Amino acid sequence: MFDYMKKNKALAVVGGLVLTAAVAVPAIAQRDPAYAAARASGAIGEKPDGYLGYVTSPSPAIKALVEDINIKRKAAYTRKAQETNSTVEQFAFTSGCNLIMRTAPGEKYQTPAGTWNTRDASDPVRDPRCP
Repeated sequence: MFDYMKKNKALAVVGGLVLTAAVAVPAIAQRDPAYAAARASGAIGEKPDGYLGYVTSPSPAIKALVEDINIKRKAAYTRKAQETNSTVEQFAFTSGCNLIMRTAPGEKYQTPAGTWNTRDASDPVRDPRCP
């Protein structure tokens, strides 16, 4: 099924301490042509809460793909939150900060105000609480 070998670094802030952890992301999602095409076309993008969102109305196939990825992300965030004594929401938020920072030019991401921006060569607009 999904390969959890691909690791993304994330920081979690717990009780004033900054903890570094690795978040597993389904590697197959990175190789899936439908996922890559949806990101490249701007149909989906990264959200500050650590999950993928729909920029445009998704096809049933894209909706199923994104829902599956988001379920896998939540499972990974839950495991890592337990390991770092943080909450799932804290870990997901910090992961969202990092995922938005790693978007490529041309990809979409959601700003803290809830609008969808297209990444250019400059740094993305992120929540001021991001590490």
